[in-house]
Amino acid sequence: MATRSRPAPGGGRMVDVAPDRLTGWVNRFVAGHAGATEPRVVDDGVLIRAGDGSTASIEVPYPPLRLAGMEPLEAVLAHLEGIGTIGLLLFRAGAHSVGLCKDRTVLASSTDRHYVQGRTAAGGWSQQRYARRRGNQLSAAQQEAASDAARVWSTVTPDVLLLAGDRKAINGVLEDPRLTRFLDLPTRAIGDVPEPRRSVLDDVAARSLDVTVVIRDPG
Repeated sequence: MATRSRPAPGGGRMVDVAPDRLTGWVNRFVAGHAGATEPRVVDDGVLIRAGDGSTASIEVPYPPLRLAGMEPLEAVLAHLEGIGTIGLLLFRAGAHSVGLCKDRTVLASSTDRHYVQGRTAAGGWSQQRYARRRGNQLSAAQQEAASDAARVWSTVTPDVLLLAGDRKAINGVLEDPRLTRFLDLPTRAIGDVPEPRRSVLDDVAARSLDVTVVIRDPG
């Protein structure tokens, strides 16, 4: 069963599919769209072109995807099965949550809130002072998140990273010297998360291995 259907950038729709349901989803797509050509790898994903002109693009998380002599769909499933411990980092201005998860379950975590003022439409020197104060508050929040990530991820070194929330601010967290050793890990980024809480972290962990499929109709 596919879940979380939503509009796709550039047209079409997107659905998230759990690994254990991917084969069934593909079979139903092919059966419902007049068959399909052989799936092929495109940009670390898999493209399926149906007989009626529809396409399904499977976006593989934590690239690269390596075929190693396997068929594309078989390689996707092997890739997902081979992912071990995932480092989670959720960050928005008001809070952060970091953790380690494996097999969709959080193993260790740390969540905290912080105060960062909202934006203002005021002008002149007042706005400049306000912007500096807000910038300092955001920097402090990023340092707190980096401290928690360094502590939690040092217990078990993650194999890949899942980043969720404000990507620009998250990049600031990852620039902390304590986290530079994690920068070369395969990474997945998602933006559609609310302000981080432990329950939000659990939800992100639960879909950490889902693949996103973009479906576009003919024309």
